[in-house]
Amino acid sequence: MARRVVVTGLGLICGVGNTTEEVWRNLLAGRSGICRITQFDASKFPCQIAAEVKNFDPLRFIEKKEVKKMGRFIHLAIAAADEAVQSSGLRITPDNATRIGVHIGSGIGGFDVIEREHRNLLEGGPRKISPFFIPAAIVNLAAGHVSIRFGAKGPNEATCTACTSSAHSIGDAFKIIARGDADGMIAGGTEAAVTPMSVGGFAAMRALSTRNDAPEQSSRPWDRGRDGFVIGEGAGILILEELERARRRGANILAEIVGYGMSGDAYHITAPAENGDGAYRVMLNALDDAQISPEQVGYINAHGTSTDIGDKLETIAVKRAFQNHARRLAVSSTKSMTGHLLGGAGGLEAGITILALRDQILPPTINLEDPDPECDLDYVPNLARKAEFEYAMSNSFGFGGTNGALLFRRWEK
Repeated sequence: MARRVVVTGLGLICGVGNTTEEVWRNLLAGRSGICRITQFDASKFPCQIAAEVKNFDPLRFIEKKEVKKMGRFIHLAIAAADEAVQSSGLRITPDNATRIGVHIGSGIGGFDVIEREHRNLLEGGPRKISPFFIPAAIVNLAAGHVSIRFGAKGPNEATCTACTSSAHSIGDAFKIIARGDADGMIAGGTEAAVTPMSVGGFAAMRALSTRNDAPEQSSRPWDRGRDGFVIGEGAGILILEELERARRRGANILAEIVGYGMSGDAYHITAPAENGDGAYRVMLNALDDAQISPEQVGYINAHGTSTDIGDKLETIAVKRAFQNHARRLAVSSTKSMTGHLLGGAGGLEAGITILALRDQILPPTINLEDPDPECDLDYVPNLARKAEFEYAMSNSFGFGGTNGALLFRRWEK
């Protein structure tokens, strides 16, 4: 029989806050973290806005000589992991180290490092390439550094599945504990892709909002005026533990993770499948894994990126999966405030979903002023509201047709 798994710690950092409670407080207040890009000169780019992490000093978490050996995505992962571990009260000792693992995903990894070292190559030749280039950039080094930092000697993995990366990391970590291969996992995702090549590449696809003169209004899921997503950066890290272990040490349990779904569209490299087929099936798979009915779910933190086709097809998928109950569901997109963290989105949004369960409050979708008639569910427009619900789902969908859904249950103390 599979073991039960609970969440005992959270670390969240994104454009609306540098700690979990700051993020949560600003989301409930409907504050956008999207602004003009400051990390490079974006004046010649079609999109000049992003949800940057503000006032972030990696020296608060990492020794100065080590900072240059890591990409920004690693800095953010370490900051979030520090908060998650501290908030959980988890102690990793020689006695339990081999039973505690790390699973942190990223969709892009050290794009900033790749661009910097490419400039060094062009300007100074191969001798100017840093010897730390590769370990500063590759995706699994966020998990590697966190593992080393805390002495976690259990499973050490990283998932790179585009915008579903950290949802898959959390889901896979959940299953690692459930089947007995570890007793605890530091799991989630991180991304720092506010760089010229990243912004330029997504802009070339015409995927990004160009509402440059009104950054705070640019991400507007399900609104008729939406014109693309906005890149965000940050990290979301959860501490997952086997239930009885968490109880024995007196941990503060935030929620139980009860279901994990995966699916593939097998349709197109960037467009979702017709009729939201992959999204529909991934939600059903999460429900089946949790062995609950659709009617038991009260809230979905949607993928909701603010793209024309994506928002429509997620709406269709929710209707297909939840049938008559879809009209009674609350569905919101916190990307309207945080932007889209790409591979880090699932980690951040899983954390937000857990906080919604903990406090029984639904975070809003801001900028929903003129609803698209094809997007006609309860998207919690513009204002947070109290609610009573026992189960909540977090959706993530990625390029290549890769989908993940996580299902959490409220913890009754």
